[in-house]
Amino acid sequence: MINSIIEALKAEKIDTWAITEKVSHSCELFFVRRNMDLKRRTSLTDYSVAVYRELERDGARLLGSSSVPIYPGMDAEAIRSSLREAYFAASVAGNQYYELIEGKKEPHVPSGSGFAVMSVEDAARTMGDALFKPDINEDVFVNSAEIFAIKRQSRVINSRGVDVSWDTCEVRGEFVCQCPAPQDVETYHSFAYTEPDAAALTLKVEEALSQTRDRAAATKPPKAGTYTVILSEDHLSELFSYYVSRSSAGAVYQHYSDYEAGKNVQGEDVTGDKLTIELAGSEPYDGEGIRLTERPLMEEGVVRTIHGGARFSGYLGLTPTGSFNAMRIPTGDTPVAELKAQPHLHVVTFSDFQMNAMSGHFAGEIRLAYLFDGEKTVPVTGGSINGSILEAQRTIKLSRERYVTSTYSGPLAVALQNVQVAGA
Repeated sequence: MINSIIEALKAEKIDTWAITEKVSHSCELFFVRRNMDLKRRTSLTDYSVAVYRELERDGARLLGSSSVPIYPGMDAEAIRSSLREAYFAASVAGNQYYELIEGKKEPHVPSGSGFAVMSVEDAARTMGDALFKPDINEDVFVNSAEIFAIKRQSRVINSRGVDVSWDTCEVRGEFVCQCPAPQDVETYHSFAYTEPDAAALTLKVEEALSQTRDRAAATKPPKAGTYTVILSEDHLSELFSYYVSRSSAGAVYQHYSDYEAGKNVQGEDVTGDKLTIELAGSEPYDGEGIRLTERPLMEEGVVRTIHGGARFSGYLGLTPTGSFNAMRIPTGDTPVAELKAQPHLHVVTFSDFQMNAMSGHFAGEIRLAYLFDGEKTVPVTGGSINGSILEAQRTIKLSRERYVTSTYSGPLAVALQNVQVAGA
């Protein structure tokens, strides 16, 4: 199919282009309680073609672009028609000119995941068994679950010589826990693993079941005030995404961010842990075919890398690093038990937790939190937190324990001082 697309590009006299091919095989399992309600196998092949057109307006050199899907089974004329329309669309609006990534044909990169040696059915069942292993109680249970085991082959080829391909394997999904009494509540949870870490998923479900039981018992919000707030697990990738967003070439070029290599963005008066963040990719290449090599985003609170793809990196005169979708953060020296030894509010479930990359503010409505007043711990629900990473980063404490997902590896928990909590 790729040869057919290239022939069509030549026939339409389109000289600058990029083709992405994705071939996916999956096994999807759907459960109601512990009973499998549906099993589905899928095999999909997708093609996306980006075409580029050099333009000149008012003496300025521009580059227009447009992308179009190409479907398996399309005949030559249908492919040409789609590309022709995309090429016209590329002439309507142009950006400041930039060079596409140049490269050569590289050896195929196989997946190093433990899922790679398993069939998608075995991968799905392995993680399904792990998910339901702790589901042994009558008062709280997993009422539904979906599991998707996916193996994917990706290829990126462009008119500048890039030709790279790689394999990825992943099992992801979601599950809902339910506790009917003393009030009927449900809690939603998601997961994604690139390694068959059954123990990690089992532990996640155990914690989810326990938290759902506590959510059913919680009736009151915390009192309004200022708290030491502990955040943990999946909320941390959202929290630390602030630094990834602010150090992107796009944010810097468009003056949304004043980050630059060598800038101390955590401040000089840090009394907590200094932040070190590494950029990583869950795949060996990004969508432009740029090889993703782990890079230091920050070291001890100082920016080391402005990252991005061809367009904005080119505008800044930087070598494109690629678009990363994962981060690695060294853990701290403080055990979670020590973080929790002082009065605090540990929020474990939000209705929605968000970080604003423009302002640095984070906020979320509390579905379940544990309030420790120095003597006892009680579950609470309702209210919200509202804080600023610009303030919290000076006193942030990172846990010694580590938490790992497909896109995050870092502290299991962090403690943030003086966070405003709206409540009773």
